[in-house]
Amino acid sequence: MPMDFGQALAVLRDGGRVARAGWNGKGMWLVLVPGSTFTVEADRTLGQAAPDLVGQTVNYRPHIDMKTVDGEIVPWVASQTDLLADDWERAA
Repeated sequence: MPMDFGQALAVLRDGGRVARAGWNGKGMWLVLVPGSTFTVEADRTLGQAAPDLVGQTVNYRPHIDMKTVDGEIVPWVASQTDLLADDWERAA
């Protein structure tokens, strides 16, 4: 059953995955990644890029990721078209 973005967001908040019927790539979907808290380590990417944060606890905020057609996971930001679309559906 098609949904608008508000309904799709509710599915994400409940731990489900969603996709748009109008997306060209097969197997693409979105997932809500919950936030977490971690300590920055010197030998990890963030610690190497921002050595002033090493040893500090940081909050990693909740965000939406997309599984791309080639199987990679990337951060996702909604376009105006995505926000106003009514072809959202649950993804398997």
